[in-house]
Amino acid sequence: MSVDLTGGIDRSREYVFSERPEDPEMRDSVSFWVLDDRGEVGLPRIGIEAISKNWDAHDIQVNIAFPDGRVFRLRETAPSVPAAGVDGQPTVLGAGGLEFRCLEPFDTWTMTYDGKAVQTSSSDLVDGNTDGPLVNVSFHVEAKMAVPPWVQGALLSEASAQLTSSVEGGLMGGPRYEQLFRATGRVAVDDGEEHRFTGTGLRIRRQGIRKLEGFWGHCWQSAVFPSGRAFGYIAYPPRDDGQPTFNEGYIFNGEGKLIPARVVQAPWLTRLRPAGEDVSLVLETADETFSIEGETMFGAHDVHHNDKTYSAQGLQTNFPSVHQAGVRYRWDGEQAYGMLERSNPLNKISVD
Repeated sequence: MSVDLTGGIDRSREYVFSERPEDPEMRDSVSFWVLDDRGEVGLPRIGIEAISKNWDAHDIQVNIAFPDGRVFRLRETAPSVPAAGVDGQPTVLGAGGLEFRCLEPFDTWTMTYDGKAVQTSSSDLVDGNTDGPLVNVSFHVEAKMAVPPWVQGALLSEASAQLTSSVEGGLMGGPRYEQLFRATGRVAVDDGEEHRFTGTGLRIRRQGIRKLEGFWGHCWQSAVFPSGRAFGYIAYPPRDDGQPTFNEGYIFNGEGKLIPARVVQAPWLTRLRPAGEDVSLVLETADETFSIEGETMFGAHDVHHNDKTYSAQGLQTNFPSVHQAGVRYRWDGEQAYGMLERSNPLNKISVD
């Protein structure tokens, strides 16, 4: 059985905005998570947030992490680059030294960076310390899509209802989909030896108005395995008022379509640890329950959100702390490296 890597989505959804949107709150965003399949290096979220009212400069996030605890991190607002690709279509989202480029919709994307980053460590970031020397870093990744895209709210009716009738729709930031891929790439840090790798990753496309007021946390995991099997989900933790929350995911068997699922056991962020934490999960479909083991191998924490990027200026003072990590997953004898992002307010987190 063949795999429709478009998921039935029009190819034009892959294009970025060609010019500043009229609504000053409108955003365009591309982000990648990339994991070396040997677990030697990870890029646990590289992203650009382009906001209409600050269109000439976009927000950049860079994370490069290693199992020995080194992290190279950048949060800045940098001059934007033109959206037109070589064919004249709006296929480029870039700012400063970071560029995402769509070579073929729902097939091939690239991500390139050449610039500076702050040299720090996962332990320092857990402590809320983001200071360090600026060093040269660079990377290039070619991503070939491997799993049909998942449009949030398209698999479960109750998840769709949450996005249309609750605050979660604003938190999600408008129309959004994500897609797992296989990757080849190279990374160099601090003018050192270039690390070449093959691996996997996740690509996210989002265009819309994002309202983060009242955000109370989330948990988000995904990975694609050597056999082609894959999983993914996003869930928000229980609300204090007892109302239902967004909880949707999928299982992919390597062919056909995504199988709707929901997470019934998630590793909510309740403590801050650099690595080595059990982040196993359980997903449930209409017919079966799947247990997937996970352990964090490297990553980065944004504890206080005091970076001077444009979008950070509008965050609530108690905005949840965020953990972005590379995870070694094991599922029915297979191993793969995948992503994890989760968040929680500091008053619900303990520090080891």
